[in-house]
Amino acid sequence: MNKEIRELFPVTRQYTYLNHAAVGPISRPVYERMSEYTADLLGHGLVHFREWGEAVERVRELAAQLVNADPAEIAFAPNTSAGLGMIANGITWLAGDNIVTADCEFPSNLLPWQRIGDRYGVEVRLVPERECRLETEEILGAIDDRTRVVSLSFVEFGSGFRNDLRTIGRYCRERGILFVVDAIQGLGALKLDVEECCIDAFAADAHKFLLGPDGIALLYVRREALEHIAPTLVGWMSVERPFDFSADQQPLARGARRFEPGVLNTAGVVGLGAAIELFLRIGPEEIERYLIELGDYLCTRLTEAGMIVVSSRRPGEKSVVICCRHPRLSAEDLYHRLDRQRIVTTPRRGRLRISPHFYNLREDIDHLIDTLKLTAID
Repeated sequence: MNKEIRELFPVTRQYTYLNHAAVGPISRPVYERMSEYTADLLGHGLVHFREWGEAVERVRELAAQLVNADPAEIAFAPNTSAGLGMIANGITWLAGDNIVTADCEFPSNLLPWQRIGDRYGVEVRLVPERECRLETEEILGAIDDRTRVVSLSFVEFGSGFRNDLRTIGRYCRERGILFVVDAIQGLGALKLDVEECCIDAFAADAHKFLLGPDGIALLYVRREALEHIAPTLVGWMSVERPFDFSADQQPLARGARRFEPGVLNTAGVVGLGAAIELFLRIGPEEIERYLIELGDYLCTRLTEAGMIVVSSRRPGEKSVVICCRHPRLSAEDLYHRLDRQRIVTTPRRGRLRISPHFYNLREDIDHLIDTLKLTAID
């Protein structure tokens, strides 16, 4: 990536920031867009609410463009957990149904399904992680004629394993099973096409690889899935004509907007919009290509430094979330040693997790490796 893009991220002046799978820094355009909104609110209150409402709808269109959806299929949620919870609780469950997911899922994509299991007598089938991988055939083999939902992460948080969404999604679509995706560890770094992958719903907060503010998430619900997923929390904004205050009754909004019960986090939405504009300007395909190459370089250098890379680097399974171990030092120890040198990573599940983004350079990777080498002999 060029110097112009890197300069949009002031974090690079102080840190080697390689922790986007936890929280990513915002860019200058995101900061400026949010500042513009809050300054307008400070000086004018609600006078320009129509203009900002139009700005929100433009972000809905940008988000749809990013994932190849229709704008009517995009809603804004407070976070990934809320979005996945809306989906889980919006389905009409019957005792004896089952849900297929994995035992290595982040709690946001596990706890809602476990609650459904406890409450409605639904079986939650956990496909096991084996050597930091999930076998697609094992996932498909867990599905039967009582499976209502398959829910998996785009990229698994503790291993960096990239699920084969296309194969799993098509298998589910052919059988009328809802395919739900926790997209937060991939969206922004890897190209996602909801049509190609036959995804019925996904949620992804902006604060990781989308490089936006926290407290705002994208919620995608496929138009045809709306008849199977009902909003469990509705409010004045959930209806077709929210500003028609004289109507005693109104139908729900025809699209995913029915999942937005009240006033949105407008500052967060417009900030997310600025982030998506940058992604679209560079191109999702170009970002993914660059990051896969950077990830390969990182894994090569980690191996040279005596680290053990545990993330799968097989074709189709690679992501930009790289997990590794040291033969002698713990992940917590490595994390603290790197942190003292202003190299930002994180420990997860006994592994050091490194997650660069498109503004990172090979020089950042080299600095990390040089520091790890010095750490090993410290």
